[in-house]
Amino acid sequence: MKPILIRGGHLIDPAAHIDAPRDLLLVDGKVSAVDAPGKIKHADTEVLDAKGLVVAPGFVDIHVHLREPGQGYKETIATGTAAAAAGGFTTICAMPNTLPVNDSPDTTRWMQDPERGAAIRVFPIAAATRGSMGESLTEYAALKAAGAVAVTDDGKPILGDTIMRQALATAARVNLPVIQHAEDTRMTGGCSMNAGARAFRLGLRGMPGEAESGLVERDIRLLAELKDSRPHLHVAHLSTKAALDAVRRARRNSLRVTCEVTPHHFALNEDCVGNYNTNAKMNPPLRAELDREAMIEGIMDGSIDCVATDHAPHAAHEKEQEFERAPNGITGLESALGLSISILHARHKLPLSRVIALLSAQPAAVLNLKGRGTLTIGSAADVVIFDPAKQWMFRASESKSKSKNTPFDGWTLQGKVVGTISEGRIVYRT
Repeated sequence: MKPILIRGGHLIDPAAHIDAPRDLLLVDGKVSAVDAPGKIKHADTEVLDAKGLVVAPGFVDIHVHLREPGQGYKETIATGTAAAAAGGFTTICAMPNTLPVNDSPDTTRWMQDPERGAAIRVFPIAAATRGSMGESLTEYAALKAAGAVAVTDDGKPILGDTIMRQALATAARVNLPVIQHAEDTRMTGGCSMNAGARAFRLGLRGMPGEAESGLVERDIRLLAELKDSRPHLHVAHLSTKAALDAVRRARRNSLRVTCEVTPHHFALNEDCVGNYNTNAKMNPPLRAELDREAMIEGIMDGSIDCVATDHAPHAAHEKEQEFERAPNGITGLESALGLSISILHARHKLPLSRVIALLSAQPAAVLNLKGRGTLTIGSAADVVIFDPAKQWMFRASESKSKSKNTPFDGWTLQGKVVGTISEGRIVYRT
């Protein structure tokens, strides 16, 4: 790879505590130099002019559904990572609810094979139980050796106390986080949106917030029982105030709990379902305005560790049916930065450096992804260049994802990716 010199930009690297004009040199897939403007001298480089732009560590998304193997009609590893690159992401972690479920080292390795055509780095997250059936554990040590960075049965919560305790204890021994989709499905059967006035008016069965918070509280009790072994629980796509409060209490008790929030849960509330808009149907569902505000408060006060998209592509024919029958999930990789800047930075005045940290250094830290989420010398040459003031319209039809199921089609957003570099390769540019 030809060395790349990025000059004239404003570098924001929260992990390195840099928020200043800096030039950046990338050589052989690594960060080689970071210095004041005009100080870096290197022959035979490709020069990228970043004047008036922010240069930041490539974003890290720890919750993505790439649908391969088995559901390539919705998304492939190639198309999903192309969408990620267009959104400024250089590292994504792929959930295991594929066909077959990623519960083996062979499937974990298959997902990372260069033949998949990934534009950026993909780290698989393996199933916590065989077939994600919640009955017997997978081989955590072997999965980690094959490249898995966490275990989860995402989409199928681990309900049994005994098996969840075993998962936490076993994962702690090999230093893997356990990611929990916090939903007590015994309370949500047949439900398709948040329980509340909107669901009542639409004649839909609603998911109570207690289905989320109750399982978070159960998992925290198990953590407390295993406190000496220091297991790590990560709560996926947090959506209720009660669950967030439970996380805060656990941290005050020195338990190892982290959590994420999606852009759609801090941007939208249950009223956005409108008249049965299936592109506003996801799990956890869009919640009450009180919960949406709580997610923003949790971001502002640092209780929420990171932003993750829960990118969940579905084919058009799957979403174009009755609300109750349509699958849960929306795409999110290409709108995440714009939503984060528009809502968290422009509207709520969260410093831009903290927005970048939520999308880079902090998710990398949650899953212990060394050399990611920072631009310190020797780290991976993963860079996003964006215009933080640029107003632009997100059009689903122009998405690089294979699927277009998003409630943000036609939204005007602030903050536009200009270029993305993954391990020293330019993988996206406007």
